[in-house]
Amino acid sequence: MKTTDLYILLGDSGFMKHSLKITLILVLLFLVTQLFGLATVTKYISVGEKDGDTFIDHSATMLGEPPEIENKSTTFIWITLAVVVGTLLMLLFVKYNLSRAWKVWFFLAIWMTIGTSLSVYLNDYSAAAIAFLLALYRIFRQNVFVHNITEVFVYTGIVVVFLPIINLMSAFVLLLIISLYDMYAVWKSKHMVKMAKFQTQSKMFAGLFVPYKIGRKPKKGEKTKKVKVKHAILGGGDMAFPLIFTATVIEYLILSFGFSKLTAFLYSLIVVGCCTATLLGLFMKAKKDKFYPAMPFISAGCYVGFGIVYLLTFI
Repeated sequence: MKTTDLYILLGDSGFMKHSLKITLILVLLFLVTQLFGLATVTKYISVGEKDGDTFIDHSATMLGEPPEIENKSTTFIWITLAVVVGTLLMLLFVKYNLSRAWKVWFFLAIWMTIGTSLSVYLNDYSAAAIAFLLALYRIFRQNVFVHNITEVFVYTGIVVVFLPIINLMSAFVLLLIISLYDMYAVWKSKHMVKMAKFQTQSKMFAGLFVPYKIGRKPKKGEKTKKVKVKHAILGGGDMAFPLIFTATVIEYLILSFGFSKLTAFLYSLIVVGCCTATLLGLFMKAKKDKFYPAMPFISAGCYVGFGIVYLLTFI
């Protein structure tokens, strides 16, 4: 898993500012991902009481029973290491142009995360089968609508996988670490750009992908010509990490304040609104030919949103 910077990709020729229409589409897709993910989390978790204490149970998914972690406040260390390992592996794919290896890895990741998301609503066999078909379609058909719809399920699946092993404290620190890493990767090493270009060129991008213009399929016998098409993209980490954080906010409100699942979900929408607003602000203020790491802005929105939620619990 990794986070990517926020920018506009223009074929192979460079980068430039995106239009208002594309901006709104990306922000709306981000918002839909957050809302669906949190709604799925609310359905996924079970709340109970034992000896006067509230507890949260995490059900088994397509991937099996979730691990039991005693100290969730330090799991950000292991998640950070997973990000580092994933980044190094991705850089190997880029350096040696291992597009086939990336395709296999990408397919498995898509299949497992979509299946995990669907298993909250369906039985494991149905979820696995549907996810397998969606992953195949995603890899081989290259349909922009399927791409973005499956992305919603992918990041929902990621939060379902990580939620049992992380709490609010760990998620809080994780956002800080990822934000610092994002700034380094965009402004210093610039390896995020290389990874994103590799993914777009291999037509297997992990994140939202919105072309400025959707072309039609040529008719039989019709001559075709290649044209450079501008695309707007938003990296997968920029959606996954705020979703993980907000999911831990839901559990925190349940465990610390005795909120019902529905009440905790409604309060969490404040966090969603704040991080969506900061993302929109970044898009609107982004200057031509400049790169911006998205996570610092999104993380700031998450922190502000949680601050508001925390204050409201005392009103």
